[in-house]
Amino acid sequence: MLVAFFGIVIAVNVTMVKLAIATLPGTEVDSAYSASLGYEKEIAAARDQDGRKWEVDVHIERVADGAAVLQVEARDKAGRPVTGLKFEGRFERPTDKRADLAVTLEEVGIGIYRGQAEAIAPGQWDLVLEGDAKGRRMFLSKNRVVLN
Repeated sequence: MLVAFFGIVIAVNVTMVKLAIATLPGTEVDSAYSASLGYEKEIAAARDQDGRKWEVDVHIERVADGAAVLQVEARDKAGRPVTGLKFEGRFERPTDKRADLAVTLEEVGIGIYRGQAEAIAPGQWDLVLEGDAKGRRMFLSKNRVVLN
């Protein structure tokens, strides 16, 4: 009876550990070392972005079928629309990387970019926006949003 008891306890523990590792990897990046090598470039890119003084407004609208329409309006420091960018967005789950959804935004007006995330679940998400021009990142932001 004693061996059976401890055998059951060990089997349950092994099962729980495997399920925990499979459902929540617990890492933000795959390699902390690789991420640290690009840290100086990230600081320089953030300073460049801050120097441009762009104003980027984001609006998220939920539609009846469960999708979320993402609209981005970008203006430079003089208030003129910023055109010709390639904006991409990502809805990232704070707790599970596997639930992340990418959104490609198309320029639908002068300085207005729009895209749609299909069937996005309600709850907390991190919205990551990246704007590129000619292969160079011009804008990056990460904000926590709650979708109903």
